[in-house]
Amino acid sequence: MFLTTDNKMLWGRLKIAALVVACLLVVGISWGDAPLYLLLRKLDCNLWYWFGVVFDDKVWFFAGLVAVMVFYVKKSLVSKPKIRNDRNRISLVAFLRDFYVKIKGSYAFFIFCSILCTGLVVKVSKTFIGRARPIFFEALDMTGFFPPSTEWAFNSMPSGHTAVTFAGLVMIGMLAPKYKALTWTLAIIVGVSRIAIGAHWPTDVILGAFIGMVVADIVKWQLMKK
Repeated sequence: MFLTTDNKMLWGRLKIAALVVACLLVVGISWGDAPLYLLLRKLDCNLWYWFGVVFDDKVWFFAGLVAVMVFYVKKSLVSKPKIRNDRNRISLVAFLRDFYVKIKGSYAFFIFCSILCTGLVVKVSKTFIGRARPIFFEALDMTGFFPPSTEWAFNSMPSGHTAVTFAGLVMIGMLAPKYKALTWTLAIIVGVSRIAIGAHWPTDVILGAFIGMVVADIVKWQLMKK
């Protein structure tokens, strides 16, 4: 979205998008979140729950890690691992260097880095934003922000499922453009599902999606810089 096919960041477009997202957040938090949330809650069904299970951020992380490890093993079968130092002793530093050299150009590494970086951004953001989840609105008609907080109940913004899913699927779409329409559709569905099951406000999903796609673009831009 913010990265050209020849790996150039469109910083101007990113700034405009950030401003648009900021406006949407202000409008949503001030007025639009509640009515849109209540509307989408009417769509709740068991199918949405399974989207949350399949596209959970932990599932993304472990799937990405396994993919990277599998790629390294395949490369090591072709090229013997260089895990010994200058003294011919097995070295963790030598292994890590060999590991990085073998996986750095793989699609699995691109996707894993995108997921990992997004997860870190989301974790910090949730803590310092400290937004109460919609369950308080449904049960007590209460909304608000209570930062800093590491408790699930006050970690609503941004949506972690949405952010990591956008990071992973947007990256896949950039690496395999013919699947771009499918990846974006899936990412949007996951975002909507988080609202429909009552886990997040619409603006939580908007911010999560924005973080995911921006991090994916920046990760690919950095990893492919010459």
